[in-house]
Amino acid sequence: MSFGRGVLEGISRYLVENPPWSVQLDLRELLVTPPSWLRRWDGDGIITRSTTPEMAEIILQWGIPTVNLTDIYGDQGIPSIWNDHESIGRLAADHLLQRGLKQFAFCGFTDHQWSQARHQGFREKLSELGFEVIFHSSDWSQARQTGWENQQAKIVQWLQDLPKPIGVLACNDFRGQHLLEACRVAQISVPDQVAVIGVDNDQVICDFCQPSLSSVIPAAERIGFEAARMLDQLMRGEPLAEQHVKIPPLGIAARQSTDVMTIDDADVVAALKIIRERACASLSVADILREVPIARSSLERRFRQSVGRSPQAEIRNVQIKKAQQLLRETDLPLSQIATLTGFKHSEYFSVVFKRETGQTPGQYRGSLP
Repeated sequence: MSFGRGVLEGISRYLVENPPWSVQLDLRELLVTPPSWLRRWDGDGIITRSTTPEMAEIILQWGIPTVNLTDIYGDQGIPSIWNDHESIGRLAADHLLQRGLKQFAFCGFTDHQWSQARHQGFREKLSELGFEVIFHSSDWSQARQTGWENQQAKIVQWLQDLPKPIGVLACNDFRGQHLLEACRVAQISVPDQVAVIGVDNDQVICDFCQPSLSSVIPAAERIGFEAARMLDQLMRGEPLAEQHVKIPPLGIAARQSTDVMTIDDADVVAALKIIRERACASLSVADILREVPIARSSLERRFRQSVGRSPQAEIRNVQIKKAQQLLRETDLPLSQIATLTGFKHSEYFSVVFKRETGQTPGQYRGSLP
C-alpha cells in the first residue's frame, strides 16, 4: 500500500533525473503467480516486488537484468534492495525503551523472512540490555485466506497472558491493527497496559486505529530510487558494488499507541484510559469519577503522583495533541478542528492552544514544513 507507492515515487524520481525509460507498470498482489505475458515480453530489465519462487526461477533461467524488492523468502539469487529489517527492530526497541518500559513482546508472521529479521533486531537490541522478548506469530498466508478474525481469539489470549505494562512490536501496521483490535476486545488499556508500535507508517491504517498507531518509517522512496539505479547499472552491463543492499529506516512516527507512562495504580490507569478515549468528547473530571468510583481529592492526588499533572490537565493535553495532528495532516478549518477536539467555540480553542503551545493554531500550521 503506502510502502509500494513510496517505492514507485522513488523510481519515478530516478527517471526524472536520468534519461527516461519506456516503463510497463503491472500492479499485482505480492504472492500471485507470474503474469502470463512475462515469457513473451521483450523488455530490457525488471524491478519486482512479487518475486515468488516460480517467478525467480523464470528470471534466473531467462537471464534478464532484474532487481528484486521481495524480502519474503530471503536471498533468491537475484540482486536486491531491501529494508534493513534488523535496524527496524532495533529502532522500535529504542522507542519503547525511551518510554520507560521494562517488558517487551513481538507479534509477527512465521512464513515471512522480513518478519523474522525484524524480530531478530528487536530481540538482539533488548538482549544487550538484559531484557527478554515474549514471542507470538502465525501464518500470513493462512490469515489472508481465512481472515484474521480466525486468529483473533489466540491473539486475545496471548495479550491477556502478557505481563503488564509491556511494549509490543508488531511486525507491520496490519499486525499492529490486529493487536489494537484484540486489546479492545480484551478490554486492555492501550498504551497504559500494552503499548504497540507497527512498521511501514501507512497513515491510513495508523490513523484508523483506535488509538492511532505509532509506526517505524521505512525509506520507501529511497528504496525505489536505489532499485532504479541498480537496474540501470545492470542493463548497462556495469558491475555492482553490492548484490544485496539494505536501506535503514527513516525514524519513528509516534502516535497515541505508544504515548505511555508506566503506572502501577489501577485507578489512575482506568482514568487515563477514559481520558485517551473520550477527551475530545467534552469529557469532564466528574464524568471520570462516575466510572472510577473514588474521591475526587484522591484521584487528583494519585494522578499527580503518577502522571505529574491533574486529570483536567491531561484532558487538555490529549485535546491539544489531537488538534496538532489535525493541523498537521488535514486542511480542516479551525472551527471544525475545535469541534473535533471537544471545544464549543473556536475562539476559546485558539486561546487554549496558544496557552499550551506558545503558538496560535494558525501559527502552528504555518510553521510546518
